[in-house]
Amino acid sequence: MKRFIEGESRSQITLLPECLDDYIAEDNPVRAVEAFIDGLDLGSLGFAGVAPAVTGRPSYHPSVLLKLYLYGYLNRIQSSRRLERESQRNVELMWLTGKLSPDFKTIADFRHDNGQAIRNVCREFILLCRRLDLFTQAIVAIDGSKFKAVNAHDRNFTRAKVDKRVKEIERSIDDYMTAIETADRNPSEVTETKTAHLSKKIETLKREMRDLKGMQAQLEASGGQVSLTDPDARAMATSTSRGLVGYNVQTAVETEHHLIVAHEVTNVGSDRRQLARMAKQAQEIMPGQELQAIADRGYFNGDEVLACDQAGITACVSKPMTSEAKAEGRFDKSDFVYQPDTDTYRCPAGSQLIRRFARVEAGHLIHRYSLGVHWDLMGQRGQSEHVSPTSMVSLIHKPGTDCRRSFHAFVMEFLQRQKLYFFVRDHLKLRRRQLRARIQDEAAETVRRIGQWDCLPWEGSDFLGSDI
Repeated sequence: MKRFIEGESRSQITLLPECLDDYIAEDNPVRAVEAFIDGLDLGSLGFAGVAPAVTGRPSYHPSVLLKLYLYGYLNRIQSSRRLERESQRNVELMWLTGKLSPDFKTIADFRHDNGQAIRNVCREFILLCRRLDLFTQAIVAIDGSKFKAVNAHDRNFTRAKVDKRVKEIERSIDDYMTAIETADRNPSEVTETKTAHLSKKIETLKREMRDLKGMQAQLEASGGQVSLTDPDARAMATSTSRGLVGYNVQTAVETEHHLIVAHEVTNVGSDRRQLARMAKQAQEIMPGQELQAIADRGYFNGDEVLACDQAGITACVSKPMTSEAKAEGRFDKSDFVYQPDTDTYRCPAGSQLIRRFARVEAGHLIHRYSLGVHWDLMGQRGQSEHVSPTSMVSLIHKPGTDCRRSFHAFVMEFLQRQKLYFFVRDHLKLRRRQLRARIQDEAAETVRRIGQWDCLPWEGSDFLGSDI
C-alpha cells in the first residue's frame, strides 16, 4: 500500500507504552469535571454511600457515578444503558472513571436516590461561577422547554377525554343493542353466533364504562388530570396537534457565558405564571445587582411583571397583541397615546380623552377614559376604551372618500361596521313593543273600571255644577 498514509500495526510492541492520560488533552473538559467533583464534600451535599460499610460487597464511590452522570449530561447521553456502553468503549470515560464500568441499574439507582444531592451540586457550581466573576452582567434570559415523560397518551386522562370516551361507549352500546334486536327478529344459527358475540362486546364496554366512572371520581379528587404511569406528568400543548405528556422545565440563562443560573421543573403547561418565580431565583444567585429578565411574549402577565418590579427586577417581555382591530381595519389600543402629565389619552383624531370613572373587574382596577357621548371601540380591559364622536368620524373615514356627508351618516356607518346597528335597532323595537303593551294594559284597565260604574259620570245632576 504505497503512496497512502499507513497506520501502526496492532501487534506492534513499544518499549515505553503509552498511558491512558496521554490520550486526554490538557484542555479537555473532562479534566474540569474531575477537578470540580474532587473538590466537593459529597457527604455534606447529601450523597449516600460516602462512608463504606464494614461488611458486604464493595460499592462504587459516589464520585465515580457522579462523574459518569455529569459526563452524560455534558454530552447529551441520558440513557443509563448508553452510559454503561460508553464507559466500556469511550476513552474519556475510561480516564474519568479509572476504567470502571458500572451496570446500568447502578447508574439509574444513583440518579434516582440522589436527586436532591445532585441539585446541591448544581448550586455549588453556580457558587463557583460567582467566585470566578462569571456573572458580571445581571441579565438573564428565561424560557421553558417541554420534556416528554414515560407516560403514553392513552394512560393520561382529563375530564374532556373521559367524557368523550363515555359518549362513544354509550353510542356503541346503543348500536350493538339495535343489532341484537334486529338479529332476534330473524333467528338463525348465524344470528345466534352474532348475538353472542355482540353480547360479549357489550359486557366489555360496560366494564370499561365502570372504569371510566371511577376515573371521573379520581379526576375530581386530583384536580382535573390523572397520569397512570407517571403520576406527576401532565398533558401539555405543543406546536404539534397532539401535544405531549410530560413536564415544563423552566431555565434562567446568563446571557454573557450562557450558563444556567436557575432551573425548575413544573407540570404546568403554560409559561404565563412562571416569570416572577424564575426571576427571583436568578436574583438570589446574582445578589447586589439590578437584575434584568428577558422573556418572550408567552410569559406576559400583568401580575407577574408587577411582582418583578416590586422585587427590583426589570422585566423585558413582549406584549402579545390579541386585538383584531387592525385586521378589521380599525384603530387598536396602540393608536391611543397616554399623556401622563394630564392623565389623558389622545385619540388618532387629536381629541383628548379624560378619565371618567374607575371600577374593579376580576380583581383589577380599571380606569375608563372618554369624551362626551362615546361608543365602546376597544373591548380590552386596562386601556382607554372610548373615543369621542370626532374620533368615530376619523375611524370610518378613508382617504379619497367624501367628507361632506352629515355626521348622522358617519355615525350610522360606524354603527353598522361595529355591529352595533342591529343591537340599537332591536333595542328600539323592544322598547316600542313594551310601550304598546303598556298602553294596551292601561286601556283595558280603564275599560274594566268603566264597566264597574252604575252610571256614567255625566249622567249625574252635579257633574257640570249646580250653577248650570
